Amino acid sequence: MTFTGTIGAIAGFPLRALIDLCVVRRIHPNLLTLTGVLFNVAAAWALALGHFVVAGFIMIVANIFDYIDGKVARELGMESAFGGFWDSVLDRFSDISLFIGLIYLYAELHRTDYVMITALAMMFSIMTSYTRARAESIIPKCKVGFMERPERIVLFMIGAFTNRMAAVLWVIGVLSVVTVADRMFYTWREAKQPQDHVVAGW
Repeated sequence: MTFTGTIGAIAGFPLRALIDLCVVRRIHPNLLTLTGVLFNVAAAWALALGHFVVAGFIMIVANIFDYIDGKVARELGMESAFGGFWDSVLDRFSDISLFIGLIYLYAELHRTDYVMITALAMMFSIMTSYTRARAESIIPKCKVGFMERPERIVLFMIGAFTNRMAAVLWVIGVLSVVTVADRMFYTWREAKQPQDHVVAGW
């Protein structure tokens, strides 16, 4: 077993126990998703106050709920189209909350440069998700590009625990721009191919 595999196996024990508890208690997966969002809002508040390490630990808790909600839904037979929609929408709410927390902090510190960097990183992070959603209304799949949500969350945690959030925002921003451009080009190329059906565009 690899080192990362060992870490995953160790972390899997408490997560498996938590999933089993939720299944036994028949806790609705949508409630777990909402709980994760509330923790992310708390993390955003900690970021706004400049408590980066605290925010990092809260983000870990938030992402535990983000991880187990789908597993619980599957084991309870509660997977649904609305559940997927709910999860996707609340993920965006969580992401934007973290960015807003940082914007508030940097505005209080009168760091206009950091406010702009954070705002741009937020804009292109949202566009990363939007380009995929819009692309998949006209082509089957559009998962190209590196900067997806898991990578953003990991980078946020690194920035929080190392107190290097400004540098992390630059990384998120640049890689998000590259991902958006990659998805636009990929969709343009795939849309030119013969399709089995035609989907109305904007």
